[in-house]
Amino acid sequence: IKEVFGSSIKADLVYDVCHNVAKVEEHNGKKLLIHRKGATRSFEPGRKEVPEKYRSVGQPVIVPGTMGTSSYLMRGTKRAMKESFASTCHGAGRIMSRTKALKTVRGDQVTRELEARGIAIRAKSYKTIAEEAPLAYKDVSKVVEICQGAGLSEKVACMVPIGVIKG
Repeated sequence: IKEVFGSSIKADLVYDVCHNVAKVEEHNGKKLLIHRKGATRSFEPGRKEVPEKYRSVGQPVIVPGTMGTSSYLMRGTKRAMKESFASTCHGAGRIMSRTKALKTVRGDQVTRELEARGIAIRAKSYKTIAEEAPLAYKDVSKVVEICQGAGLSEKVACMVPIGVIKG
């Protein structure tokens, strides 16, 4: 990050989470294997599974947008515990396959558009960028509103991209 943006930038790890995971969890007094694909944990405040520094406010929920849209920080809720085994969205979700995205947009075009908006981008190839083009995803702000409206997670912050790294 410092190599791309300069040594004056400060970047701290807030929370590290994977997606597409299965874990043994306790829900309603029973031990269950919870598999989340397209979802992430949304534990309410006070749960022992929530890292201590966040336990009083609830599970951090990071909802990435696309390379060109906002991302959100949300937190877990009591309702998610009851309604969805403590699960909520983990991203905008695709509306276009990678194959269709490759046929629809060029990676160099996406790169120019992002850079014109002040968003730095580094990727393995233009193909990778085209596959992950913003037009291939749902509107993350609508997804977040739906999750909040359903009580599965609560918005804390909206973040705008300054840089994108695609492996």
